[in-house]
Amino acid sequence: MKLLQLDSSARAGSVTRQLTAKFADEWRQSTGGEVIQRDLAATMLPLITDDWNATYLESSKLSPAHRDYLATSDTLIEEIQAADTLVIGAPMYNFAVSSLLKAWIDQIVRLGKTVTYGANGPQGLLRGKGVIVITARGGSYEKGSPAENFDFQEPYLRHVFRFIGLTDVTFIHAENQLRDAAGTSLATATEQLRVAAQQTRQSAPRGLS
Repeated sequence: MKLLQLDSSARAGSVTRQLTAKFADEWRQSTGGEVIQRDLAATMLPLITDDWNATYLESSKLSPAHRDYLATSDTLIEEIQAADTLVIGAPMYNFAVSSLLKAWIDQIVRLGKTVTYGANGPQGLLRGKGVIVITARGGSYEKGSPAENFDFQEPYLRHVFRFIGLTDVTFIHAENQLRDAAGTSLATATEQLRVAAQQTRQSAPRGLS
C-alpha cells in the first residue's frame, strides 16, 4: 500500500504539517505501507499559461517544449495514481485553500489524465482511492452555523475531487486555532486522524462522506 502525504502550507511549523505527519506515522504503523511525501512549498508549480493548450494535443504531437512544460503535471498525477490513500494538509487562508494547494489542483485536473468527457458529461479517472483532508482554521465553520456560508474550502475541495473521480473524501478539521478552544479542537482532530489511519487497512472506498 502507498500513502501520498501532501503538505500545502508554506509554514514549517504549521498545524496541518504536524497533523499530516501524525497521520502518516499512524498509517505506516497500521499498514506497513510506503509513504510518498510531496511538499508543495518546495515544489516549483508552473502557472497555467497558453502552453497548457498542449494538454489537448495527442501525445505524438507534443514538442520537447510541451513535454518540458507538462513534466511537473505528469509527475504530480503519477504520484496520485500510484497511491492508495492521500492525506492532504490544507490550511484555510481567507476562507479558502492556500495558493499552493490551488496551484497543485490546477496541475492535476487534466483532460485525458484525470478526467474525460463522454456522452454523460465529465467522468473522473482517479477512482478507488481514499482521501483524508486535514484542515486548520482560525475559526469554526460548523454545519448549520452562521459561519458555514463563509467556508469556501471544504465545498470547493469536495467538488473538484469528485470531478476527477476522488469521491471517498473525509475531512478532519482542527478549528478555532486562533481562539481559546484551539487545544481542545487539536486534540479532537488528532484522535480523528488516528482512527482514520487505522481504518484505512480494513476499509475499501466508502463513497461520498
